[in-house]
Amino acid sequence: MTTSAIPVNPSPGSGATPPASGSAAEPEQAAAPALTERLDHLDALVRLGTGRLDQPLLDEARVLLDRAGQRLRLSGEHTVVTLAGGTGSGKSSLFNAICGLELSPTGMRRPMTSRAHACVWGLDGAGPLLDWLDVDKRHRYARASALDLERADSSLQGLVLLDLPDHDSIQAVHRAEVDRFVTIADLLVWVVDPQKYADAALHRDYIVPFARHAGVTLIVLNQVDRLQPGEVDDCVADLRRLLEAEGLADPRIITTSAVREEGVRDFRDVLVDTVAARRARTERLAADIDRLAERFAAHRPPADIPSGVDPARRDELVQALTDAAGAPAVAEAMESAYELRAADFVGWPVQALVTRLRSDPLRRMRLTELREELRGAFTGPIGAQQGDVDTALQGVTDGVTADLPDPFARSVRAAARSQAGELPEALGVAVREALPTFNQVPRWWWLVKTWQYFLVLVSVLGVAWIVLLVVYGAAGGESSNPLVGEAGLIPYVAVLVVCTLGMGALTSSACRNLVALSSARHGDRMEEHMRERITKVAESKVLAPVAAELELCTEFRAHVDAVQS
Repeated sequence: MTTSAIPVNPSPGSGATPPASGSAAEPEQAAAPALTERLDHLDALVRLGTGRLDQPLLDEARVLLDRAGQRLRLSGEHTVVTLAGGTGSGKSSLFNAICGLELSPTGMRRPMTSRAHACVWGLDGAGPLLDWLDVDKRHRYARASALDLERADSSLQGLVLLDLPDHDSIQAVHRAEVDRFVTIADLLVWVVDPQKYADAALHRDYIVPFARHAGVTLIVLNQVDRLQPGEVDDCVADLRRLLEAEGLADPRIITTSAVREEGVRDFRDVLVDTVAARRARTERLAADIDRLAERFAAHRPPADIPSGVDPARRDELVQALTDAAGAPAVAEAMESAYELRAADFVGWPVQALVTRLRSDPLRRMRLTELREELRGAFTGPIGAQQGDVDTALQGVTDGVTADLPDPFARSVRAAARSQAGELPEALGVAVREALPTFNQVPRWWWLVKTWQYFLVLVSVLGVAWIVLLVVYGAAGGESSNPLVGEAGLIPYVAVLVVCTLGMGALTSSACRNLVALSSARHGDRMEEHMRERITKVAESKVLAPVAAELELCTEFRAHVDAVQS
């Protein structure tokens, strides 16, 4: 029976019989939702890790997400199998033996294969897949008849078999071609020969980095016809020992010989089973995810992440910011301003007049200057020095970053300082808003002031009365009004004047004592109001960003657990 193959540019609707559906596709269909969920979790890890984890890891994850999305959108009925190996391993001869035709060049001159060759069983849906694989259209072949073996082509329906250039070629473009296909193939087949199966380049560059891909990796020991029957088992055992030492768990190894009539039957059986199972695509992507998930797990935060800064450090932060904003000094100044303001209302006007007449005229400006200073001190853009704010932020996250991985410990500390440049102005605004307006005057001050001026009026009237009595008495005149003409009233009126002056002085002294007590309470209230507003600033500018970053750590941990499941 003869066989043939034709170069094609496969595309949907080419008339080829589609791959069989039904129970054979069920395993992959069942695995697809779980794989999609893992990809979603991996995408979340990339999003959460941006700006926190190493950029190469994030870039590699993005490449995988992009590749996985493209591969899942392409034909799931086809399994991409690559034949890769070193110079002289016989992979092209093995490729031709499976295809039943001389499709890939072989010979003594190396390298014989410079570009990947593809043979496709089943054309429906293969065109976009081959375009994505970037296989040159000149090197695409489709099986059009039965193989010269006992099984028919239908047993390999859905297989895309690729023959790659030598991975150890001196041509960099050949090695790049191998590297590209190794990252996107559904099943990796490494073809080695008895002389070079321990090749350091193969094991260092491909076996060790892809050790976690044992489920989608097949090792083919080719050219066993060159060995004696007893040597084959020894060679396989040594190869297995070497692979297991390099981390490839339970490696699958088969022996082949392209020159023997039944030399590729075992290999072909593996291909038939792989194509029939239709799990290689999802298993390869799952292995890629496992490999990245292990690297993300190295940054997995612990389970007992706190939700925020502990109360003790929170109080220390608020107190430090309160001191940085100068709230205690402001409160003390407000006490003085309160007392000076009260002097305008509860002070004895007579005493104030005497003091003003005998003191430095600049002293009377003290209250006005203090008022302007207090009001103007918090109208500018800065209410605290940046250095004081930076000092206040030191150590605020020590309690929550102790057990975090380094990337997240740095991100939490950075979150605490993310708005440090805005804190001075925000603290200034908080202090300014806590200050009362100077137009606010307690009602009892007005009552005392009214009473004091009433006493002043009585005193003035008493003095005027005495003057009238003295004038009438000195003039010797007589008046029909005894209140003016009776000189004997002078002592009584004088006593009245002295009593009113004394009452004014006593009232002023008592009220000043009350003002002193209330000014202390007033200062405490002002400091408390400022502290409350500073606490809100600390919450919004420092503690909230830290809590958000800690919540992100918790979310990152949940996605790591999910992507590993």
